[in-house]
Amino acid sequence: MTSSAWPYVTPGIPDHLFERLPGIPLSKKEVRLVILSSLRLFPQALVWDIGAGTGTISVEAGLLCPQGSVVAVERDEEVASLIRRNCDRFQVSNAHVVQACAPDCLGQLPGPPQRICLGGGRPIGPLLEALWDYLQPGGRLVTTATSLENLYAVSAALAQVQARQVEVVQLGINRLENQGGQQVFNALAPAFILSGEKMD
Repeated sequence: MTSSAWPYVTPGIPDHLFERLPGIPLSKKEVRLVILSSLRLFPQALVWDIGAGTGTISVEAGLLCPQGSVVAVERDEEVASLIRRNCDRFQVSNAHVVQACAPDCLGQLPGPPQRICLGGGRPIGPLLEALWDYLQPGGRLVTTATSLENLYAVSAALAQVQARQVEVVQLGINRLENQGGQQVFNALAPAFILSGEKMD
């Protein structure tokens, strides 16, 4: 599925095409590509995007799963509205934004999901374990960590739920940018992408 704002079937929408709010995280394009690849999406997938932030994963997953649906969960009303605007911008009609706090809302979401994307940047271990209970057997969960503490917490949580086929990828990305008439490489903050599969 494509949109007039992104008329391509490949993922990797440039960051500047998304509407943003100050202080609200956005998964950079290169990180997003690895997250989407790790999710192993298919056209009919039901995807939960928990802590959806700007909604970049929700938008791209919605485009990649035209017969499926995406549930984007965000606790802040203003941020939830931002996700809706970004979905509208890219004509993603199969994404549903839920303003709620996880894990309290999980029992009210459509499910069970086949894929879960869990936004990083918070105490993540207990939430990952709660989400695992809702994940369909054979389903995949993908999350990110940008601190050593969260990397350990996610690794421990994946071990606790006995995830299989666990993968950990560390990304170091440099982008060529114009600075003062020169082209220089600017490093983005390193990120870890962790994924695991639920046993049947």
